[in-house]
Amino acid sequence: MKLLGRSLRAAVPVLAVSLGACSRDYVFEGNSYSAPMTVAEIRKLYEARDACLAKNAVPADAAGNIDTEALAKAVSLSCLPQTNMLIAASNPDRDPRVAAAIRNDSELRALSYVLRARGDR
Repeated sequence: MKLLGRSLRAAVPVLAVSLGACSRDYVFEGNSYSAPMTVAEIRKLYEARDACLAKNAVPADAAGNIDTEALAKAVSLSCLPQTNMLIAASNPDRDPRVAAAIRNDSELRALSYVLRARGDR
């Protein structure tokens, strides 16, 4: 009987951990499979923002002697509505660090598109 009691005491924690591992998607937030519609919406918003940035990046002959970084900033600002929609969808807690990171990403991507339009990349 003592052996059965010991093995039963050892089996209970193993069983509890095993069952907990099966439900990890419900415990940890941020998993893309826990909200596939939200993930798909955010992906579409990223694509819309990137399409706007690519459309508004102008080639070198159209921009004249404008500084590349100033032009990238202007391109980023021209796509501010798309960026704000992206921030709203991907930042429901309204964390200012997340919003700043997305805006920074928009400016970097705008710079990349401007450099490509100018033939520098």
